[in-house]
Amino acid sequence: MTKVTTDHRSIVSLKLPKPVPKLITYATGIVTAMTSNPSFPTPVPALATVTAAIAALQAAETTALARTKGAVLTRNEKATALVALLQQLKSYIQTQADANLENGASIIGSAGVAVKKTVVRSPRAFGAKPGAVSGTAKLVTVLAGHRASYEWEYSTDGGKTWVTAPVTLQAKTTIAGLTAGTTVQFRSRPVTKTGEGNWTQPVSLVVA
Repeated sequence: MTKVTTDHRSIVSLKLPKPVPKLITYATGIVTAMTSNPSFPTPVPALATVTAAIAALQAAETTALARTKGAVLTRNEKATALVALLQQLKSYIQTQADANLENGASIIGSAGVAVKKTVVRSPRAFGAKPGAVSGTAKLVTVLAGHRASYEWEYSTDGGKTWVTAPVTLQAKTTIAGLTAGTTVQFRSRPVTKTGEGNWTQPVSLVVA
């Protein structure tokens, strides 16, 4: 069984449009949202620099639409330059959000960009679940570090006696030959160069 924490780090997600007119509108929206925004006291790059790049792309787009020779190549170069500035701005927005994780999502949203959340997973705890085949159980346990091995045991009489299963070098195993419909307890312990660890608390499973 894997435990998942509820801690989230809000991530900036730039959704850059490919059509130049939409890219201009998108970039203009970001500049507008960040102007005089207390969450972004010293944008990097400066908003004036981004605004100048937007204006340059707008002019190049107008020239390209007039089918002036070589204008399309110039327009594409201006678009690439603007995207590079927006990527730098993304990093700055992320830095500001990371400095205030609790309000990270609202900080990112206030910049006129999208928010993507990632779930931080904590190390798994010992657990058991039915295997893919009837009469089997899949076990996982906490990683004990490099060069560790793992001992496994199971009990069919409520923990009075324990049956030893094969040792593994991975923090997981599958135990077969169990009777479907019975309740079986499982436990594990790591073995490292410093010796044997403690047995985990037994986990019960009704075998499928």
